[in-house]
Amino acid sequence: MMKIVLASNNSGKLAELQAMLLPLGMELVRQSDLGIGEAEEPFRTFVENALTKARHAATLSGLPALADDAGLCVQAFGGLPGVDTAYYATQFGYAKGDDNNVKALLEQMADVTDRRAALVSTLVAVRTADDPEPLIAVGRVSGEIARTPVGSNGFGFDPVMFIPSFGKTFAELPVEVKNANSHRGQAVRQMMQLMRERWLS
Repeated sequence: MMKIVLASNNSGKLAELQAMLLPLGMELVRQSDLGIGEAEEPFRTFVENALTKARHAATLSGLPALADDAGLCVQAFGGLPGVDTAYYATQFGYAKGDDNNVKALLEQMADVTDRRAALVSTLVAVRTADDPEPLIAVGRVSGEIARTPVGSNGFGFDPVMFIPSFGKTFAELPVEVKNANSHRGQAVRQMMQLMRERWLS
């Protein structure tokens, strides 16, 4: 069993990723369980932040590491909030949190007709902190920002992320359908393929 440090303390992410990587003979360990704190995320791109988090965890654990950075990219805002997605609401005087993020976004987009947006998930894995060839997988789901939140499944911007191919928001889809089609689901499948080809074969 190959141990990999997950550079995230999010238990939901751990469970989701663990289930997907188990068939490859990989066991994920949360960095907090090894006493490793959060890395700084000073960059403006998902890939740089994810790489920084993975290197940080690999340096302090001596193990291979996997990190992700994800967010919402709104066309009318030039791709923002992007890396600031988690803190979006705080820019407008609200407390940090999913519900406030959705509220702030809908307020900011009240008069915006171009509702196009994408949820993006970038996964980066390194064998060591000095690995010159990090594995990079990107998943992307395009949709439109709904005018009002619909659905109770999911989290984050799922209730306002309307997916035209399903005719529903992400939060209206059954969890297994969402996971199979989500940005994170896509990125994880790519990452598993890369690990098989580059690390395991």
